[in-house]
Amino acid sequence: MPFKYAGRLEMLPRYLFAELDRIKSEQIATGRDIIDLGVGDPDLPTSGEVVEALQSAAQDPSNHIYPSYSGMDRFREVAADWFHKRFGVRLDYKKQVLSLIGSKEGIAHFPLAFINPGDIVLYTEPGYPIYFASTIFAGGTPYALPLTRENNFMPRLDSIPEHILAKAKLLFINYPNNPTSATADRAFFEKVIAFAKAHNIIIAHDAAYSEIYFGEKTHSILEYPGAMDVAIEFHSLSKTFSMTGWRIGFACGNDDLIAGLGTIKTNIDSGVFQAVQWAGIKALTLGDTLTGPLRTIYSRRVRMVTSALSAAGLEPYNGNATFYIWTRLPGTMDSTSFTMKLIQEAGIVVSPGVGFGKAGEGFFRISVTTREDQIAQACERIAKVVARS
Repeated sequence: MPFKYAGRLEMLPRYLFAELDRIKSEQIATGRDIIDLGVGDPDLPTSGEVVEALQSAAQDPSNHIYPSYSGMDRFREVAADWFHKRFGVRLDYKKQVLSLIGSKEGIAHFPLAFINPGDIVLYTEPGYPIYFASTIFAGGTPYALPLTRENNFMPRLDSIPEHILAKAKLLFINYPNNPTSATADRAFFEKVIAFAKAHNIIIAHDAAYSEIYFGEKTHSILEYPGAMDVAIEFHSLSKTFSMTGWRIGFACGNDDLIAGLGTIKTNIDSGVFQAVQWAGIKALTLGDTLTGPLRTIYSRRVRMVTSALSAAGLEPYNGNATFYIWTRLPGTMDSTSFTMKLIQEAGIVVSPGVGFGKAGEGFFRISVTTREDQIAQACERIAKVVARS
């Protein structure tokens, strides 16, 4: 017999990446040669030293038990050390660092700790779909802050109506930004901190792409005065160390915000497998010796695609971070139609801008997480489709 989904599920759009996987599988089944530039899943393998750390730890019976809910002390201590070395901020690893089963899990659970029905959650759009979904799951009301090319993909906080601010309890931001690749400077973070304090709003900063930059180092919001009073920041080892399938990350920031998220996790999950935490310890200890070479490769790929798209008459935005290229659509075609056209006519999978929210319409996203020969071939195919459009 058919069952009716809960109302909260009916409020969600179809999940973008699952839908792209479905369409790609259909095309592959017909024998099409598909090049996938859609999902941001690094093709570069995890470091052999990290893999060896996992193998060794997995053979130790002491790691076969339930892990600590908040994470091994050693993992959190190393995460705090890495954070201090990278951003110059000292964290109390026992109170201000929490292990996560990937940053997505932490972001998804965070609103459950602080949002009540009727509370408004501000989030930037286009953006990672989990900000909207986690708000719905917590019974909150999402309110999108559009990111426009004209404003360098920064939210206009002064455009939020007073009646929205009166009920707003949480603000999601994400820099370096997915999908636009925009980065934030000191002035922006200081403005956000002042805004949060003035309106008693929590800041949740998704910093999953902090280590994928091609020039000036990106920043943590926790570097700036007052942030520890109002902010929590989410870090992921997935993109940083090519460990997407390993599912490990950490949250850091305000003691109370970390404790609230920790309470939710204690009641929902049983922590991160300790062998994976030992692998994470190895990755964080090696730090920039691993991330530096990855940045070099991604930078080369981004320049390749940006140059090719520009030559084809398109308008890619280059924010000098992430492994994404956010590009304005040609002509008057909508992003879903353009995406389907690329798949059907060229065998290329990209992400339609509308999949990141209504404010993403008019753009598409390319991910450079595949071999350079395939990227070059994909650019040639895209150029031909654009020339025929």
